Amino acid sequence: MSGGLLTINMLLSKPFDRLRANGLNRRIPGFVFTSSPLSSFRYLRAEILRYAIGMINQPYIYLASQSPRRRELLHQIGVRFETLLLRNDARRIVGVDETPLVAEVPVDYVQRICLAKAAAAWEAILFRNLRKMPVLAADTTVAIDHQIIGKPRDREEAYLMLRQLSGREHLVYTAVAVKLNEHIESRLSTTTVTFAELSEERIRRYVAGAEAHDKAGAYGIQGLAGTFVQRISGSYSGVVGLPLFETTQLLNSFGCKTP
Repeated sequence: MSGGLLTINMLLSKPFDRLRANGLNRRIPGFVFTSSPLSSFRYLRAEILRYAIGMINQPYIYLASQSPRRRELLHQIGVRFETLLLRNDARRIVGVDETPLVAEVPVDYVQRICLAKAAAAWEAILFRNLRKMPVLAADTTVAIDHQIIGKPRDREEAYLMLRQLSGREHLVYTAVAVKLNEHIESRLSTTTVTFAELSEERIRRYVAGAEAHDKAGAYGIQGLAGTFVQRISGSYSGVVGLPLFETTQLLNSFGCKTP
């Protein structure tokens, strides 16, 4: 028996009065306690099972990302998902080479990498013989002066990146893609972010922590670096790593309804 149905059966073993006290009549649409406890209980049992099975079978997706920020954003909009890790395997290539192509502009780069991540994730689903459900991938890059600003390799590179962004506008591109079988769609979010002038001491203090080192542009807007931002024009969630408007559009087009 699955964990969900086991929980339901444990719930149904409660005395009738406790079910009434727990307010289950308010949680299950259309249910009203009748004057007959036995009749009400039988109806309640049928409705709970119908409701639970519906929830258990509700479509959900794979998330091809290890980013805790993307997981939090999907939870925020009520999407059920399973994280899909693209582990290395000697029998196949599932990784994505994120090296920019010669003369590749940032907007083309971020979309190419995102689509490649979605394709690699779908390959992993097939290889592992997992249940076929939509897989969502995303990629974020920062750009200034038409230059791609990726993730820093060390603190010194993080410092140099933030010096470059200090007191200036830059662009944050986040591409999102969803793939199911041969069908793949993508969306692009573009946001303009303006940084205040940052002193050397302030930058050094920031990069001494852990926040800068796994993020494009060497900063996380949802963390301490939020204080660097004078203005933002576009999608805040896109800068965090998953633009919710575009993500919702994509998921809806694949039959995954969101609020």
